[in-house]
Amino acid sequence: MTQDEMKKAVGQAALAYVQPNTIIGVGTGSTVNCFIDALASIKDQIKAAVSSSEASTTRLKALGIPVVDLNEVTEFDIYVDGADEINAQMEMIKGGGAALTREKIVAAVAKRFVCIADSTKQVNVLGKFPLPVEVIPLAREYVARELKKLGGNPIYRDGVITDNHCHILDVHGLAIHDAKALEQQINQIAGVVTVGLFAHRGADVALIGSADGIITISK
Repeated sequence: MTQDEMKKAVGQAALAYVQPNTIIGVGTGSTVNCFIDALASIKDQIKAAVSSSEASTTRLKALGIPVVDLNEVTEFDIYVDGADEINAQMEMIKGGGAALTREKIVAAVAKRFVCIADSTKQVNVLGKFPLPVEVIPLAREYVARELKKLGGNPIYRDGVITDNHCHILDVHGLAIHDAKALEQQINQIAGVVTVGLFAHRGADVALIGSADGIITISK
């Protein structure tokens, strides 16, 4: 399978985790777009979706899938989202699409996190993909200096404004062996909205598209 075919395959496979008459948490990105397209085929069987980005909200509504605000929902069964990297511990780097903060919030409310990705996203050590950090604009240069102290090379993602009206720093040059500790450390820097490490709330299930088909990994 090509990479696009893998994305479509895992997007379709994720439908098996959707229970009838429920609200579905939906992430952001090209692989999630494949899930949204697949979700349209059973839209009459679900109540609504909670979306992690304006882009996903627009796509969901265009397909006739109702979107509800997270503040109106106490909990829901699953959150389906992609990853820029995922390791064997089901820890992830996310945020390539600049939706990391809303993704992390929606994931926190879901009972289960189903990660859909192609096999190129599997790694032994996180960090080859630059680690996104969402920051308050006023704090961007201060946060960058603090990230340099941690051994990274933060680069401002010029021209990108998040849905929360904030900036993104992409941290290059990290080899992340203790993702939980680094997630906590970066989140404590004043001015950081959140870091794109999903370690404390990692995936519960990973559907990985490979040349040989879909590999299912569960905690």
